[in-house]
Amino acid sequence: MTATSLLRYCPDLYHYQRRETRVVTVGNIGIGGDNPIRVQSMLTSDTRDAEACVKQALELAAVGCEIVRVTAQTRVIAENLEHIRDGLRSAGCDVPLVADIHFKPDAAMEAVKWVEKVRVNPGNYADKKKFAVKEYTDEEYAEEVAYMEAQFVPLVEECKRLNRAMRIGTNHGSLSDRIMNRHGDTPHGMVESALEFARIARANDFHNFLFSMKASNPKVMIEAYRLLVAHLNALGSDWNYPIHLGVTEAGDGEDGRIKSAIGIGSLLSDGIGDTIRVSLTEDAIHEIPVARALIQSVLKGARAGQCGATSEALPISYDPFTYSRRATEKLNVQGIEVGGGSTVAVFTTRRKWDAVAHKLDKLGDFKPEVVLEDSGVVAVDPRDDSALHDVNAAVEAKLVTVADGLDLSPIHAFRLLAAKLDVRHSILLKDTFAGEATEAGQSDFTDNLLTAATNIGAMLCDGIGDAVLVNGEEAPGQSLRISYNILQAAGVRIFKTDYVACPSCGRTLFNLQQTTQKIRASTGHLKGVRIAVMGCIVNGPGEMADADFGYVGGAPGKINLYVGKTAVKFNIPEEEAVERLVDLIKEHGRWFDAPPLAA
Repeated sequence: MTATSLLRYCPDLYHYQRRETRVVTVGNIGIGGDNPIRVQSMLTSDTRDAEACVKQALELAAVGCEIVRVTAQTRVIAENLEHIRDGLRSAGCDVPLVADIHFKPDAAMEAVKWVEKVRVNPGNYADKKKFAVKEYTDEEYAEEVAYMEAQFVPLVEECKRLNRAMRIGTNHGSLSDRIMNRHGDTPHGMVESALEFARIARANDFHNFLFSMKASNPKVMIEAYRLLVAHLNALGSDWNYPIHLGVTEAGDGEDGRIKSAIGIGSLLSDGIGDTIRVSLTEDAIHEIPVARALIQSVLKGARAGQCGATSEALPISYDPFTYSRRATEKLNVQGIEVGGGSTVAVFTTRRKWDAVAHKLDKLGDFKPEVVLEDSGVVAVDPRDDSALHDVNAAVEAKLVTVADGLDLSPIHAFRLLAAKLDVRHSILLKDTFAGEATEAGQSDFTDNLLTAATNIGAMLCDGIGDAVLVNGEEAPGQSLRISYNILQAAGVRIFKTDYVACPSCGRTLFNLQQTTQKIRASTGHLKGVRIAVMGCIVNGPGEMADADFGYVGGAPGKINLYVGKTAVKFNIPEEEAVERLVDLIKEHGRWFDAPPLAA
């Protein structure tokens, strides 16, 4: 355990308890306190087109979006927020508006006149962001902090005067040079960046704000939010500000939903989070039902039975702030290595195996590896100390799971199992304890996907789990696909190209959805390569963080290509850019031809 693991981010690791916060008021909406978890989204229309923005905001509100965010790149563009607000109000819609601000304090000062909330990114709000590497003396550091404070205080004062709210929203990979050089591109750096701005707000007696710690990597996102909440707890009970949750640049389709569920669902399950945004590279209207379903899935799990243990009574079996895989002994299960650092295995039931056995060669990357009934796995109730004593007394290491039929939250149950089980024993993770779904008990596919991603993904991001089994989805092929996609999204088993794609907004300089699909069609066979597709420079070199290659809008109709965070090709015509991206991947030795399609 590290020193940071002594910090407490969650009241109880074995029971659901929502974090207690003060209430932040955004127009007519309360966030935090006893309010429900709020759902929000962001407009993809150009902020200069008030009619299109009003139309999209009304569509979002109609499907349950409670807060609408819109970008304001410059002061002139921010002026049009007045017309967007007036158009919404004249249509009888009182959904609060949030201005998304990057780089431009004068844009924030204009936007705050017209919207109920302003989002600022501490990494680029009046702070240097040139990816410069330098050693800061204490005097130089203090000088830049003073300059940033001088730029930020006027916005704080205006928010107070106009009764506006604020989100202090840090993004991984989007930290200022000053923070990066002192603290690194780390969860610790993200937290310190946000706390700097919070201290300034508090010093000016402004408290109507909340935090976010977004990242495209669910592991980083989870660690950053936990670290933030732990620091807030340590600072005192009056630092009880609400939390906005989101996995930034999650992507589209199942991948985007799974990545979002792992990050957001894990934290909601620990009672952290008062408003959420699911960021999908799709029309914004599709984000709302996913967000609402994710909240309901987590709250349903929270109502499960009690584990009968407390965090005080048991040691924590993992470091909540630094990823490290649980160190088990290696087992051979049906010819597959499990545990001991081996690749996390994908299990299925005998019924599902038999259903796909005739087409195993056509399943591609989604093949089942182990049949549950033939695996010798030991199923226990983690509350049964006698059964766990017998397992721990065994001479040889075993594969262990939580028994079906228990009314327990899977996250809490597997944490309890990991805490009581000798570390040498491997763990098979399950999404539910209801047993294998059958046709008679079919449920919604999206609900099954979100539940599986939350419950299995949360454990994988904590280093717990050596094999996975999706029970909740009845369809054999779909359950296997969910299994593998969870492993990919959690970063524990990379079997396909990984895409980081922003969800589009009014800053976007090309059609993100069409472009992302075009890039997928050309590069989808490149296993282990991470490609970022970003609509503009704001979501460009910084927020794509640890991608291998980047495709970033530089100007209307022009694309810049990146290797890591370094721009290497500039102002490429959009119609040539995908082909040039492929050339760039080839130049760096990461390309191989796609295998021929099976007849």
